[in-house]
Amino acid sequence: MNYHTFIGIDIGKHEFVTAIHGEKVVKIYSNTQDGNSSFLSDYKGILTNSLVVLENTGGYENELLLFLLNNNVAVHRADTRKVKNYIRSYGQKGKTDKIDALALASYANERQFSLDVFRPRNKSQEMLRELEERRRELKQMLVQEKNRLKSPLSKYSLKSITSVIECLKKQLEIIDNEMKNLIESDEELVKKKEIVQSIAGIGEITSTTLLALLPELGSLGRKQIASLCGLAPYPKQSGTKSWYSRTQGGRRISKAF
Repeated sequence: MNYHTFIGIDIGKHEFVTAIHGEKVVKIYSNTQDGNSSFLSDYKGILTNSLVVLENTGGYENELLLFLLNNNVAVHRADTRKVKNYIRSYGQKGKTDKIDALALASYANERQFSLDVFRPRNKSQEMLRELEERRRELKQMLVQEKNRLKSPLSKYSLKSITSVIECLKKQLEIIDNEMKNLIESDEELVKKKEIVQSIAGIGEITSTTLLALLPELGSLGRKQIASLCGLAPYPKQSGTKSWYSRTQGGRRISKAF
């Protein structure tokens, strides 16, 4: 659609700053439900034909993002690296919440035709991602506890660590079963899992992890998905000189949905 207004939002843990492209005045709201409601009330007259751009900030943006989507506001969640490079291209060396909000609004205006409106995952996909997130956390704790067993321990410490290890193993088993049942209840996920496991060397755990962290499987080409995973080599060449191509980038694993 053709947008009339472009709004940039810089989000922090406790508050977020909003700016409209073409205006210098910014507004500050608390990053809470009350703050979201105040933002909606203040901008209600222009949000219908607006494009809102905010960054992926490790989960602090999730509540506002869902709030805007539920109120039929077009939102793009920007790649932080792209926005940083965009700001640097203008020679801007300073960094404040106001500067970032104004830059996001400008970014929205300049790139409006190439920015995709955010679409949340379906409930099954989102639950699968959350379970995978928790499974990874439990595995990290399990490794830590097993490492502690290698040091000289008192009887009490040994008993405590052993109990924690058993508890973590049981929790991992429960999560594995939950993920398996969730996939089996979703026809699309079942089909994707069958295709992924048809590849030699990929079993239950790897296929489940891929389905949880890469919902784009099946909708992107091999080069795009390799780039998304951080496995695509990028060329480095200038004039007659050529260096080794190196992999870089890729999706960060976070709690953002």
